[in-house]
Amino acid sequence: MLFFSENALNPTVFPSLRRMETEVVAMTAALLGGDEHTVGNMTSGGTESLLMAVLTAREWGRAHKPDVQAPEMVLPATAHPAFEKAAHYFGVRPVHVPVGPDLRADVERMRAAITPRTVLLVGSAPSYPHGVVDPIVEIAQVAQEHGLLCHVDACVGGFELPFLRRLGYPVPDFDFQVPGVTSMSADLHKYGYAAKGASVVLYRDSALRRHQFFAYTDWPGGVYASATLAGTRPAGPIAAAWAVLHYLGEEGYLALAEPKPVRPCVNAARNATKMSKSGPIGTH
Repeated sequence: MLFFSENALNPTVFPSLRRMETEVVAMTAALLGGDEHTVGNMTSGGTESLLMAVLTAREWGRAHKPDVQAPEMVLPATAHPAFEKAAHYFGVRPVHVPVGPDLRADVERMRAAITPRTVLLVGSAPSYPHGVVDPIVEIAQVAQEHGLLCHVDACVGGFELPFLRRLGYPVPDFDFQVPGVTSMSADLHKYGYAAKGASVVLYRDSALRRHQFFAYTDWPGGVYASATLAGTRPAGPIAAAWAVLHYLGEEGYLALAEPKPVRPCVNAARNATKMSKSGPIGTH
């Protein structure tokens, strides 16, 4: 509540917010295999994080493929619809590839879909429709072979999969420890248990993230610059995410990630029986 009315647009005005966002990004990067070169920003949610990743890929493409007028990104059919929104907003053509029988991205079909206009390959960890992790290692390797960017959408699994792995459950490689992964997204307001809306978009290095920024200097009011899509940025979710990460810590997240045994609800069964005897269920 202390930060309820503050604005994170200009971090120099509120140094405490700058520190909180920097620490949240650093903790998330460390969790997802980042190193001292990994950078990022907090956003309002997974959709904005994915928008930023696609915008960055488009701007990176303009810098490295100046002859490409209509950039493309290759993504499995299970990728989040926010990629479609990004394609609509930023003029990046989405090339959809069917998934395999295991509902994971088909790497060979993705490879075959690459053209000289491709700037980005996409994988999910996990995909939202089916909860399976795409073969990120193989997708990133294809991206490396073709000199392309590779984004891993870990909005659902970013704050769950690392702790499941530490608990001893088999988790496929999906983060910055995988060569070729250039950006990632992870939602704090999902399994980070933070208040909405809070997400993080990460880049392997600052040179790549620079393509995300916007700045306009030819304005009588001075310099206007923003790191993400939003202008005014509510400070409450930033402060709340920082507080929750510090409050839970590794032990808290491990306890929350530990699968709990499913127990039958005796009372619910009894109530259903009573209701079925007294009349059609759903009319009470």
